[in-house]
Amino acid sequence: MEPVIIVLIILVVLVFIALIKTIQVIPQASAAIVERFGRYTRTLNAGLNIVVPFIDTIRNRIDLREQVVPFPPQPVITQDNLVVNIDTVIYYQVTDARAATYEVASYIQAIEQLTVTTLRNIIGGMDLERTLTSREEINAALRGVLDEATGKWGIRVNRVELKAIEPPTSIQDSMEKQMRADRDKRAAILQAEGVRQSEILRAEGEKQSQILRAEGEAKAAALRAEGEAQAIRTVFESIHAGDPDQKLLSYQYLQMLPKIAEGDANKLWIVPSEIGDALKGLSGAIGNFGPMAKGPGGNGSAGGSERRERPPID
Repeated sequence: MEPVIIVLIILVVLVFIALIKTIQVIPQASAAIVERFGRYTRTLNAGLNIVVPFIDTIRNRIDLREQVVPFPPQPVITQDNLVVNIDTVIYYQVTDARAATYEVASYIQAIEQLTVTTLRNIIGGMDLERTLTSREEINAALRGVLDEATGKWGIRVNRVELKAIEPPTSIQDSMEKQMRADRDKRAAILQAEGVRQSEILRAEGEKQSQILRAEGEAKAAALRAEGEAQAIRTVFESIHAGDPDQKLLSYQYLQMLPKIAEGDANKLWIVPSEIGDALKGLSGAIGNFGPMAKGPGGNGSAGGSERRERPPID
């Protein structure tokens, strides 16, 4: 009985192993390559799959999701003989599990080497300045070459990104100095423009101020002249309405004589001939001024004028 039991146990184990090898569960977004006696048979998709145990074998399980692979910095020589280090990131996706398994030994290594060689060809035709400012152009050219070359491997390159472009240290220092000089230049230009605009605005303000001041002075002068004319007109009308006689005019005339003689510099002043007529008219009203009515010439009706010198004032 014991040998029979042992045989049964062995059969159960074999059946269990056969069942395990027969039922294959493939996760979502994955694929598996099945070989029969070392030859490709089929590709297992996601879900439950049945294979022939001990005859069919699973060669490779491939992830069909989009993959992100960063590559280490690669030294590349530009057209102006400068060495720059470029970091690249590749976004790819396996579209044909069979081609990715049998058309290339290691598609990751193949993509990396193809990226390096293509990048050197592209950067070799650009100078440093164009390399630093043409990332989109480099990405597009690199993706086009990689997508065409990896298509037969069952791989689609979705995106290629240049993560960093590092020029030599001396070039970086020169670029920083140039950028600093450009910023200083722009700052000086903006400051000069500000000063210029300020001077223009100040000049325009002064111009407007002078114009307004001149207009104000002109209006003030016009109003002042109009006021003086109105005052003269009012005085004239008042005098004309009052009908003054000769006596009043003679008295006013005498009151003006002291004002004529005012001033220390007046050493010579002229007595008009009309002073005699004024005194004569005034003497008729006031008897005390009788002797003065004859005037300076002893004749009140003298027709000339007489010059008198005023004694100098010490």
